[in-house]
Amino acid sequence: MTASDEKGTTGAQSEMRTPAVVSKDEWEAARDALLVKEKAHSRARDALAAERRRMPWMAVKTDYQFEGPDGKIGLLDLFDGRRQLIVYRAFYEPGVFGWPEHACRGCSMVADQVAHVAHLNARDTTLVFVSRGPQEDLARLKARMGWDIPWFTLTDSFDTDFGVDEWHGTNVFFRDGDRVFRTYFLNNRGDEQMGNTWNYLDITPLGRQELWEDSPEGYPQTPTYKWWNWHDSYVADAPPDKKWVEISTAGEAAFREESAKKKL
Repeated sequence: MTASDEKGTTGAQSEMRTPAVVSKDEWEAARDALLVKEKAHSRARDALAAERRRMPWMAVKTDYQFEGPDGKIGLLDLFDGRRQLIVYRAFYEPGVFGWPEHACRGCSMVADQVAHVAHLNARDTTLVFVSRGPQEDLARLKARMGWDIPWFTLTDSFDTDFGVDEWHGTNVFFRDGDRVFRTYFLNNRGDEQMGNTWNYLDITPLGRQELWEDSPEGYPQTPTYKWWNWHDSYVADAPPDKKWVEISTAGEAAFREESAKKKL
């Protein structure tokens, strides 16, 4: 019997073929079977991120310029002193549907999903959006929509040179002193998953920077969970909070013990 049969629904709803309604034990067995595939998917995703961290880099030799709230700045300035930079090309400019009251619907949905950037900043990573709309219009749009993402105006061929002149996309860059390298790019459905802190870090050359990751030798890594903080409490060069370290360590130990029991 389906859920629809159980409820006795009629009309259009009754045409929806819902899964079977089963007992608690049957449901848990089905969930455990699917969990095997989900874990395999997670391991495959981690392996893909590890391979991404080993991709070759492309040197960026043009000093691209952008307009910001305080005037003109260069590509190096977008890093805001950090080593990694993620640039999402959003469409908010004349000719885009919704202008000037709204940005593109899809780009707006991406902006709505972005987690607090302080967590990325804590991993030496800066996230910015870029569009061709003027700063005064961008400021009004951000205030209306409640977006705090740093957002800059394109002024040259950056969008054309990096494949985002006619469609949205996310470019990733790494800074070594004054040298800038392009390390990764995604668009289309690849952009659908973005917004989550972890997904952003997974497309960067340094990754999440946690000990469990498969990263090249010498890459920065710290214990899992220990660096996490409230978004208003990150302080540069501050050691992890002692109490949080104790809590996370205890949590990890309990998880390992429970996992060991399930394998018996």
